[in-house]
Amino acid sequence: MPVAGGTPLSLADIAARLGGDVLGDAETQIRQVATLASAGAGEIGFLTNLKYRSQLATTRASAVIVAPDFADAVDLPRIVSKNPYAYYARLATLLNPRPAMAAGVHPSACCASEVPASASIGPQVTIGARVSLGEGVVLHAGCVLGDDVVIGAGSILYPNVSIYAGCEIGSNVILHSGVVIGADGFGFAPDQGQWIKIPQIGRVIIGDNVEIGASTTVDRGALDDTVIGDGSKIDNQIQIGHNCQIGKHCVIAACAAVAGSVTLQDNVIIGGAAMIAGHVTIASGAVISGGSLVMKNITKPGQYTSVFPLEEHGNWLHNAAQIRHLARLAERVTELEKKLKNTNVEG
Repeated sequence: MPVAGGTPLSLADIAARLGGDVLGDAETQIRQVATLASAGAGEIGFLTNLKYRSQLATTRASAVIVAPDFADAVDLPRIVSKNPYAYYARLATLLNPRPAMAAGVHPSACCASEVPASASIGPQVTIGARVSLGEGVVLHAGCVLGDDVVIGAGSILYPNVSIYAGCEIGSNVILHSGVVIGADGFGFAPDQGQWIKIPQIGRVIIGDNVEIGASTTVDRGALDDTVIGDGSKIDNQIQIGHNCQIGKHCVIAACAAVAGSVTLQDNVIIGGAAMIAGHVTIASGAVISGGSLVMKNITKPGQYTSVFPLEEHGNWLHNAAQIRHLARLAERVTELEKKLKNTNVEG
């Protein structure tokens, strides 16, 4: 069951804070958001996917959030917004504020740097030398900050986040449990059958309002810094290699792997389990479908997919076998076209 919301707000109160137009009883009280299917009294549902439109007629929600095109599709009290999904997100945040953390340093924390009085430092946290923490920073249990780390105001690190020496985290950043920022990039030079480690002397620089999911790793640069731009959102269990340049407001879904020296320009979307080869640049506004492999530069926006469609195994084997012969088939077609052209000229 969803967690109960806090103090109820009327639709009028909600619209005063978040905008939108109220139709119906503006004094309807809302304590929580919910799906159309699961909502009950005191809850507000939302329609963002047209396949759920029929649920408007059966929902038990006290109110709904709809786009202008559906303002007359339901008789319930409603808030009309051009972007119901974004409105739902803002309303969910309003009704479910993050629990306030008490300021102070837990007795078991080990701090080699000064900590602002407004910061909250949990049990077994380790803070290195010359670390700079902004106002209101929250470090949950077991976080480790190396020397010379910078973390901006309002950022939250959940349990067991590790920030290696010299890395910089912006303001209002959220790093979930197990995130590792600034581990060595995968750099080794071959020498007579052995691998010689290349020191990774760059940093990781993370902008403001970035969120990184649990157990994701961002490697430090070999020479230049690895950079993640303002507003980017990175899901769980993702690898971002050394020297990558991630632009502003990019989205990378779970289990994607981004090899070293990749550049994602602003507003790139990477689907889950996609793989981006090293030294590739992806243009602003490009969308990479989940599971795709990107081996070359993408120079213009649009959606790109390299997934082989799912089918019955025997058919897949047959088609895969034909793919192996495509190069030879292309050569034969070219030869036939040349012969046909010569025949037409002679005739």
